[in-house]
Amino acid sequence: MDSTSAPRDWTFPQGFLWGAATSAYQVEGSPLADGAGQSIWHRFVHTPGLMRNGDTGDVACDHYRRFQSDVALMKSLGLNAYRFSVSWSRVLPQGVGAVNAAGLGFYERLVDALLLAGIEPTPTLYHWDLPAALEKEGGWTSHLMLRWFVRYVTLCAEEFGDKVKDWIVLNEPFGFTSLGYMLGRHAPGRIGLSNFLPAIHHAALAQAEGGRILRQLVKNAHIGTSFSCSEVVPHTNAPEDIQAAKRVDILMNRLFIEPALGRGYPREDFKFLERLELHNKSWKYTERMQFNFDFIGIQNYFPIVVRHNALIPFVQASEVKAVTRKVPHTAMGWEINPDSFYRLIKRFWLYGGVKEIIISESGAAFKDELINGVVNDQQRIDYFQQYLLALLRAKKEGVNIKGFFAWTLTDNFEWAEGYKARFGLIHVDFNTQLRTIKNSGYWFRDWLSGK
Repeated sequence: MDSTSAPRDWTFPQGFLWGAATSAYQVEGSPLADGAGQSIWHRFVHTPGLMRNGDTGDVACDHYRRFQSDVALMKSLGLNAYRFSVSWSRVLPQGVGAVNAAGLGFYERLVDALLLAGIEPTPTLYHWDLPAALEKEGGWTSHLMLRWFVRYVTLCAEEFGDKVKDWIVLNEPFGFTSLGYMLGRHAPGRIGLSNFLPAIHHAALAQAEGGRILRQLVKNAHIGTSFSCSEVVPHTNAPEDIQAAKRVDILMNRLFIEPALGRGYPREDFKFLERLELHNKSWKYTERMQFNFDFIGIQNYFPIVVRHNALIPFVQASEVKAVTRKVPHTAMGWEINPDSFYRLIKRFWLYGGVKEIIISESGAAFKDELINGVVNDQQRIDYFQQYLLALLRAKKEGVNIKGFFAWTLTDNFEWAEGYKARFGLIHVDFNTQLRTIKNSGYWFRDWLSGK
């Protein structure tokens, strides 16, 4: 295949969403501007010793002040959709209570600019930046979480629902509950099952309740929620490796989608799940966790190969890294495997009850270099070609795939990785904020324009 252009028989229907995805804390900067409140990520990055190189999102990509020119860049790339997130603490500084009109105004201007450019706004309601004021009260571990979330979603639906029709409720609930409330690697930095279990349950309830509020308040809303997911492969055919893979699969792939589909939590011989059931046995929860989403967002960055490891609590499994296995991988050490991506799409479609799939994030970090005004990121072009061919294969086999969002529009603040990992279609010099479209961005532009 020609590495600089897409084959002409790539056929996607009119109305297919071609977009890029970002999140508020990762790109906006100005986290406390114009009356905004602190988020858990603002607190986390300003705690000494927690962040690589002391990186923060205080400036990030300065999208809060440069959104107009960023929208112009999106239009120049031929994108017809933009996935962004609303910062809860920007619109409700204390999480509940008084509304920050300036914060709402920012998102209203962003939505208007997108619509004027012919780009469909696709907001995510929660992309990991909980108001710090709510974390003080327990955050996602609190039984009050659902009440707080209802207040926030209602505000967004009422403010933006006349112009916004495509919505994503939560971004990767397994990601923020495990990394933030079990392992302590992400904000708010909590550790242990006593935090993880209630956070799981409240997130599962919130994703369904958020959907119900949008359905009630936004006419003709197209409602989804997104899941991080990875094909989990046993390292060997040994029974203990196979069982280890099943346990990891429950956590990474089944824990949140099955409740949303009305199946409740996965029921397997896994002591962790017994703890989850016991923790929530007093709840009439199965129906409350179910919602008939119009689409689900799939976010797959790598498959994971695991082996049994009795030293790891509860899951008793550890990863066999791509580097160790000597397979193609990104600068993050994540395996590149488009066939695995294809199998994962097919698997989620075959659940039944899934109406549409949108690839709400897909991308890769490489060691990009800006040389004489050019970023020749051929590896990223190859990556997208392989993964889009896998997507097209699944679509031709009957999977109802309605969109693809590249992660990400611009290089940004990549959570615990800080500014080291670059995923963008557009390079950002974080000292000057100069944007430079990478060759991968031009590749998308030329393909989407039919060149």
